Amino acid sequence: MAPTSYQPPTRGDKADTSTHSQSVESNLSHTQTTVAKLLEGKGDAVFSVRPNDTIHSVVNTLKEKRIGAVVVTDQNGALQGILSERDIVRRMADTPGQTLPQSVEDLMTREVKTCSQDDLLNDVLKTMTEGRFRHMPVLSDGNLRGIITIGDVVHFRLKELEYEALRMKQMIVG
Repeated sequence: MAPTSYQPPTRGDKADTSTHSQSVESNLSHTQTTVAKLLEGKGDAVFSVRPNDTIHSVVNTLKEKRIGAVVVTDQNGALQGILSERDIVRRMADTPGQTLPQSVEDLMTREVKTCSQDDLLNDVLKTMTEGRFRHMPVLSDGNLRGIITIGDVVHFRLKELEYEALRMKQMIVG
């Protein structure tokens, strides 16, 4: 038995007219989110060090700025590498008591995976997860534009999901 609010189509109804509460655009909008969108909210502050700086100075920077990695740049600001807390801890295990006086260039990762502002967040998240690293510099025309972390991407994505859930609730409730 049909609900009492149901009314069968009548002769004057337009049978070919249909409405859709969801569309490909609304369902897939989150997959189109770019790094630029994340940087809009996060900002483009990047903390960098020079290759000849000591690990001791980097440790102080990481502590003061409450960050997990720094990019290594030359005097012109060109990306030379990246150095993370993990890199330092691993070296400390290999050279206990001798790590802090070492130079950044001895520990830094030289082959840095980067992304552009136009890259999709889902692609960046996949790259970071597969590569097992948590920080990725953002380049545009060879210039450093920011740095994003896996935490930034996950947090941004969770906010999107919360927003989507709220929109769906509003559609259902009215």
